[in-house]
Amino acid sequence: MSEITLTAGATAVVVVDMQNDTVHPKGAFAETGAAEHAIAQNVIPNVGQILDAARAASVSVIHNRIVVYPNPAVGGANAPIFRMLGPESFAVGSWGAAIVDELAPQGDELVLDRTRMSAFHGTALDVILRNLGVTDVVVVGAWTNMAVEHTVRDAADYGFAVTIVSDATSSLSSEWQNAAIGFALTNIATIADTQSVVAALTA
Repeated sequence: MSEITLTAGATAVVVVDMQNDTVHPKGAFAETGAAEHAIAQNVIPNVGQILDAARAASVSVIHNRIVVYPNPAVGGANAPIFRMLGPESFAVGSWGAAIVDELAPQGDELVLDRTRMSAFHGTALDVILRNLGVTDVVVVGAWTNMAVEHTVRDAADYGFAVTIVSDATSSLSSEWQNAAIGFALTNIATIADTQSVVAALTA
């Protein structure tokens, strides 16, 4: 893990898909191992620690959710991941699509919805971050090897310095987690743990 330095006025925390259907034991994908891995990662409390530190330091927090609209064609079926979604999962306005209670947005924190994998795709996230003067993005959330990885890669391509938090992310299993954290993203982002990110945010 890396020691990191973050400047409050130039940093944002992007929270990806911390929704009931991704991490809750009663969520639509709990039986895939997603809820079990979220618990093993302590992902909800760890994301909570980072949000607490960010809020205390007046660091911008932006939440992002994947949603499924009533017309399934809106989300597309061009890849297996999109065929996994809906109509029983992530339905817009449903409990499953909602952010878990423990991590509910506060104050003026934005919630951006999308139908693709990356938090940048189909949202104004890039423009919002630039308008806020952000140069460094801390990414937390689920699932690490899917939406989180897509978001991290896009953030790097858009020119942001990216930190992914190893224990404030979770996937369907430890194998999928390691595929992203241990291999796929090692040359894309700084990999740090919750303790290091909290320390950097509060420094």
